[in-house]
Amino acid sequence: MLTLLLYLLIMVAVIGVVFAVVWLVFGRSEDLPPLERGTTLTRLPRAGITGEDVRSLRFVQVTRGYKTGEVDWALEKLAREIDELRIALHDLQAREDAESPAQRGE
Repeated sequence: MLTLLLYLLIMVAVIGVVFAVVWLVFGRSEDLPPLERGTTLTRLPRAGITGEDVRSLRFVQVTRGYKTGEVDWALEKLAREIDELRIALHDLQAREDAESPAQRGE
């Protein structure tokens, strides 16, 4: 009887140690705290961001991170939008430059 009780106590102790290790390693499924204000894990140019800058962004993969497919989809959509806006801005500036000499001559 004493042997059975000893085995039971050892088993409970081993289960407790395994539980504690798993709890410390994997956490309690709580949300990660937000990054401190002004902190970023990625780098972008201060100005003149192009679609290629967005396409070249890579994020650090962590256990509790985002799904890479979703991040890549969002970055590609942003990159296309930036490229379209830059083309539209360039066209408007070219049109303005073309109209300026005509207005001076009048």
